[in-house]
Amino acid sequence: MVEPGKCPEDADDVDEVTRAVLTASRLLIAVSARSLAQVEERVTLPQFRMLVVLSTRGATKLVTLAEQLQVAPSTAMRMVDRLIAMGLADRQINPRNRRETLLRVTEEGRRTVETVTARRREEVTTIVERLAPEQRAALVAALTAFNEAGGEPPVSDTDVRKPRPLGWAEATTGV
Repeated sequence: MVEPGKCPEDADDVDEVTRAVLTASRLLIAVSARSLAQVEERVTLPQFRMLVVLSTRGATKLVTLAEQLQVAPSTAMRMVDRLIAMGLADRQINPRNRRETLLRVTEEGRRTVETVTARRREEVTTIVERLAPEQRAALVAALTAFNEAGGEPPVSDTDVRKPRPLGWAEATTGV
């Protein structure tokens, strides 16, 4: 394990870096779970992921939504039905092809996504503020390299406040 005060360059052991990333991942999952906690009685994490996809993509066919969530269409349909029952999503006829139904997030669903995303951002900001400026710079460099190695495109300054689908790269979802 890298001792506090040691340079990141000293952490060239793949196992040490992997442990550090997994620990950070555990922290980020905890932050995400806490940000979802106030709506958790209504919305599960998979349902929230669906709301995020719908809010970023707009009206979407069920098959496309299931592919993006990497679930069976029947599973996606059950999730959509629950979200519709809660008033967080709805169905509409595709104006271009009246045989198709499109799914979309409602205003209440969009507010839910925005609220949870804002809570997550606030908590991450609080954690980052505890770091010294040089630690922040090192973290930005390390996370940028990590994201590039994993093929995750950077979030621009203009869309840093937008919700992002949890667990998918843009190339996978098209969002």
